[in-house]
Amino acid sequence: MRRLLLVLTIAITFLAAACSSSKGSGSYKVYDKKAAACYYADKFNGRETASGEKFSNSKYTAAHRKLPFGTKVKVTNLANSKSVVVTINDRGPFSGGNDIDLTKKAFMEITDNKNHGQIKVLLEVSK
Repeated sequence: MRRLLLVLTIAITFLAAACSSSKGSGSYKVYDKKAAACYYADKFNGRETASGEKFSNSKYTAAHRKLPFGTKVKVTNLANSKSVVVTINDRGPFSGGNDIDLTKKAFMEITDNKNHGQIKVLLEVSK
């Protein structure tokens, strides 16, 4: 009986590990191969986004002109292949030739140079 219980416990553990998903995993479709990304200034913290959510530079969200609110987007820095998954909750950016406006947390996670305000990225949307 103990042996059966041990085998069942191990099997359930393996099944749970196989079914869990890690951050950024999933299936994505290329949306834009050469997009420009920037990040929000801190002055926007606490303001309402176009979707009605309260903005926070410490979350993984972004602004895009066309993608629907709630869309999950994998943003990959073309210079170093670092990526982050963000959720679209705002509209913009509307200046500087940028295609997506990331929160500071998301941007700093994928950039190599913290002094640059713009990076070239690959945008992929969740299927």
